[in-house]
Parts: sequence; C-alpha cells; structure tokens
Amino acid sequence: MSGVTSTPTVNTVLQQLSENKSSTTSSADQLGDRFLTMLVTQMQNQDPLNPMDNAEITSQLAQINTVKGIDSLNATMQKLLTSYSDALSMQSSSLVGKNVLAAGNSLPLGDNGALGGVKLAGEADKVSLIISDAKGVKVAQQDLGAQKAGVINFVWDGKSADGTRVGNGIYQFSVQATQGANKVASTALEVGTVSALVRGQNGFQLEIPGTGLVDFSAVEQIY
Repeated sequence: MSGVTSTPTVNTVLQQLSENKSSTTSSADQLGDRFLTMLVTQMQNQDPLNPMDNAEITSQLAQINTVKGIDSLNATMQKLLTSYSDALSMQSSSLVGKNVLAAGNSLPLGDNGALGGVKLAGEADKVSLIISDAKGVKVAQQDLGAQKAGVINFVWDGKSADGTRVGNGIYQFSVQATQGANKVASTALEVGTVSALVRGQNGFQLEIPGTGLVDFSAVEQIY
C-alpha cells in the first residue's frame, strides 16, 4: 500500500540511528581516551632506568581532567543560557498588547492629551520640552522644572504656546536639560503598543508600530 513503510526498512533506520548514537562521544571524552592511550604506551615503553616519576604522571592526569572540566562547564553554561533565553522570551511575550516606554521622540496626541518620557543621565535644575509638528515647526514648549536622574513621565495637554488646542495627530519632541551652565545628557522616550514578538540574531525583540523593533532591555517602563 502506498505510504506504508516496510518493517525491514524501519528496522534498518532504527539500527542506523542506534549506531550513530553509540558512536557519538564528546570531544573531551575522545581527547581523554587518546591521552590515556598515549600515557599507557609511554609507560610501557619507558626506560626502566629512568621511569616517569609520580609528579609527572599526576601533572598529565590533571591536565586532561582540566580539559574535561572546561568542556563540562561550557555545556552547563550553554544550558543556562538556553534556559535564560526561553524565560526571557516567555516574559517578553506577555508584553504583546501592552504600552511600553522606549527610546524615541514621537508624541501621538489624542483627545486626552499625549504621554511621553525623558531619561536623564544626571540631576538637572531645568528640563524643557520642545514640541514640533510633522513639518518640524515648533508648536509648544513645556517646562518640567528641576528633575532627578532617571526616567520621568510627562503629559502634554495639546495646547500650543498661545493656549489654543492643536489638532490630534503625531508630533515630535526634543529635550533640553541643564544643571547650572552644564548640559545634562538626556534621551527622549516615546510610548508605543507592542504588536508582536520577533526573534532576532541577538534574541527576541518587541515590534512597535511606528517605532520598529526594540530590544527587551531597552524598555524603560511598562503601562
């Protein structure tokens, strides 16, 4: 009957798999076997009047044990990294559909205003936001006053410099932070909704419409 595999063929495949499995050993085990074979051969053919001393034999055995130990440690570390990656992917998947705060200067304005954030590298006695429209024209300026280092949130009510309400849409903002006469390094943070989890070369990333792919480690806050 078409699609049915004969018993001899199945047995042959199983036998092949069994042989492959039994003949597969770790590189450290193979190295250890070769070392012991060479050591035994060396001892059998050594000069009876000038035999290897115990310290030399012990030293060589210690070397091969070190190689095996490193191989075992590498295998353990690989398992730990795999477990960590799996745990991180599970944690990241729970963010789908949630709002996160990450690097970016987009400021979507809705009926209830716009939400954004700023990350300061140090304490600042003056923090100001310059809000612009899609053409880069300044619409408003918002002063946040003195702020400590770290991440801070702000809400823009959508009003321009003259107090009139501008239309809903996507705006941009920049940050100016100073401590006395010195400029404080700052990063603009935008709010976005996670739409998907994407596997990249260096692990999973969050896909945020309008922002792109963001590393999980780059998320500053979750709403």
